[in-house]
Amino acid sequence: MRRPVSGMSVAEMSMLIHSGVMSPVEIAEAVFDAIDRHADKSVFISLFRDRAMGEASAAAKRVADGRSLGLLDGIPIAWKDLFDIKGLATTAGSTVLSARAPATKDAAVVDLVRQSGMVAIGRTNMSEFAFSGIGINPHYGTPHNPKSTDVPRVSGGSSSGSAVAVAAGLVPVAIGTDTGGSIRIPAAFNGIVGYKASRGRYAMDGVFPLAKSLDCLGPLCRTVQDAIWVDVAMRGATRPEITRATDASLDIVVPENGVFDVAEPGVIEAFEAALLRLEKAGARIQRIHIPAFDAISELVKARGALVTAEAFALHRERLTGAIADQIDPRVVARIKLGEKTSMADYIDILDIRRRLTVETEDLLTGRLVAFPSVAHVAPAIDPLLADDDLFFATNGKTLRNTGFGNFLDWCGVSIPCGTGDAGMPVGLLLSGVAGDDEKLLTAALRYEDVIRG
Repeated sequence: MRRPVSGMSVAEMSMLIHSGVMSPVEIAEAVFDAIDRHADKSVFISLFRDRAMGEASAAAKRVADGRSLGLLDGIPIAWKDLFDIKGLATTAGSTVLSARAPATKDAAVVDLVRQSGMVAIGRTNMSEFAFSGIGINPHYGTPHNPKSTDVPRVSGGSSSGSAVAVAAGLVPVAIGTDTGGSIRIPAAFNGIVGYKASRGRYAMDGVFPLAKSLDCLGPLCRTVQDAIWVDVAMRGATRPEITRATDASLDIVVPENGVFDVAEPGVIEAFEAALLRLEKAGARIQRIHIPAFDAISELVKARGALVTAEAFALHRERLTGAIADQIDPRVVARIKLGEKTSMADYIDILDIRRRLTVETEDLLTGRLVAFPSVAHVAPAIDPLLADDDLFFATNGKTLRNTGFGNFLDWCGVSIPCGTGDAGMPVGLLLSGVAGDDEKLLTAALRYEDVIRG
């Protein structure tokens, strides 16, 4: 009988491999066994059994010969259905793209991770075209949140399958994309860690876009340590610059505006309890008004959202004719909102974005920002399927907090900080300005246990 590896972190699996307790082949076999046994068949869109076993065999030989590529050699990884995989069409969670020509090579970041020895297991489900924070997909099914004990609940989007694959213990890490919160939202809903890197930290070649001015990448995993290790591979670096010995004093700004509006009491309670633990651990916390948050909300009302403008430019030809009937109507409706944004409005949005980003960086003076990743816990699926108005309202509220960071080009990591309604996970979002990834990850590593409580 195979040894189970369900629920293990990257670090735990690495220890098994490099101590000789389990080989990468045994681990890959155990992962596929767990996926096969898992009741929710909507988590993965495709599996790479042949490729994975070949990569696992090569890793096993390297480790046995004393030629390991490093800590990640032989570790399983899953990829959101936006990353090119050689020989497969990239479908972006949509059936209308299934007839695309197969990719002739892996996406650049997939290739870099392969060079670290990680084993590609499969591609995970997602919101169609990555255009929802909820995670519902009418084509490939809607992954259910494995943390729910009462009713079927959403896993969050758009990296829905990636989050569930980790939270359900099927793989130790899965890579997602984040345009308005698509890593941090599902991480928060599922009680795992989700790291959205600064835009441009990773190569974007071979990644199907949503809005290029906002698109970012990052891992969903079990611990901040895992995120740091995987970040190294995604950058093509050789070793992590961040260790537990790295100094990590923590100065935090908590916004007084925007992020707590209509927040569930349980979410606020879990967040405030985590803040209190951080203060007791020596963190310095200041509550301030962040004018950019108000300005962003007013800008969207006046000129439309940047994401919808760029999504419409990308998909406008797909929204006409018979092919539009094959796309989720809710996705079509949201993308069409971008048609209302004129070129003059679009240019103004970009100019205002640059100004607000600089002004906010000056306001923060190098401090990190903390607030709830999402204002509510994962909602039930059935009411959202039955009521379009409820779906759109919930989607907007779900994306609100994380969306501020995308607009201002922040990096961010969501860390579980407690539970709210129905015992569902709550995430604390720690963010830094663009390029402050090392500072952010250093603090997150140092204070992760405190945040979790």
